[in-house]
Amino acid sequence: MTEGNFVDYVKIHVTSGKGGQGSAHLRREKYIPKGGPDGGDGGRGGHIILKANSNLWTLHHLKFKRHFKAGHGGAGSKQTSTGADGEDIYIEVPLGTLVINTETGERLKELLQHDQELILAKGGMGGLGNNHFKSSTNQTPRYAQPGMDGEEGAFTLEMKVLADVGLVGFPNAGKSTLLSVITAAKPKIANYEFTTLKPNLGIVAYRDHRTFVMADIPGIIEGAAEGKGLGHYFLRHIERNSTLLFLIPADADDIKKQYDVLLDELKRYNPELLDKDKLVAISKCDMLDDELKREMKQALDIDFEGIPYVFFSSIAQQGLMELKDTLWTMLNQTSVH
Repeated sequence: MTEGNFVDYVKIHVTSGKGGQGSAHLRREKYIPKGGPDGGDGGRGGHIILKANSNLWTLHHLKFKRHFKAGHGGAGSKQTSTGADGEDIYIEVPLGTLVINTETGERLKELLQHDQELILAKGGMGGLGNNHFKSSTNQTPRYAQPGMDGEEGAFTLEMKVLADVGLVGFPNAGKSTLLSVITAAKPKIANYEFTTLKPNLGIVAYRDHRTFVMADIPGIIEGAAEGKGLGHYFLRHIERNSTLLFLIPADADDIKKQYDVLLDELKRYNPELLDKDKLVAISKCDMLDDELKREMKQALDIDFEGIPYVFFSSIAQQGLMELKDTLWTMLNQTSVH
């Protein structure tokens, strides 16, 4: 998935259909020249319906089509025939899409299950035919109701990536490289900050044909929670991950300090993120000899007491299986201590 077609934020405008006009028809047949009212009701206008589709990964298909109009209801006719309902318009979105009323800012719903639906704009009700208005004092009413107008509104769709593992780290920590090595994803990789501007998703192949989904999320910098750097644009994607993988390069000046800064940014954005399972992965371990790695482990055992950590190197293909084993174990047990 490239950055160009990853769209996770769109604004749309919707208009539902108007209800059909009720009929004021009076029954007229060969031997019944003055029959009673037999006008049918108008059909309802078409709805605008949002529908979750697990086969979609992005809102890219809505990038160039922002306006949606449903069909109008058909008019009622004689013999109390009801008009046809207007055509409903379905807008398909990926799982994890949050729907916000653009005008009020109200969060309406989050679509998390396949085929889950949300009516954004209800079609107008069809008008009643004159058949409904006959009475003992008015046996031939010559009027019927017009159809009701449809609804109109503007909505913002925000998508949160649904991945099992979210990669968290400073810019240029090696997240994209790791994703490219253990999945089939082809993220943009370069030796400068903010190479990844939008999340990249990859499916990690595990033992016995099992898989899990990993998301490379743009690098955090201090102040991201206040909107610095790429700010909130990507932090929301971390909310959906069940396990957070903190990636810190082995040549970092202070590994524990980097972890604390990353943790603090997440806490300031949403304290609930700290309840997720956490794994610290020390990248670029091919730069370490055995003695240096032993010294680092002694320090890390103290610094990361109770938090699992692993060493790996994407370039040298070292420790990748251990990393996948650890992640798989964390994803498939209810509690990790």
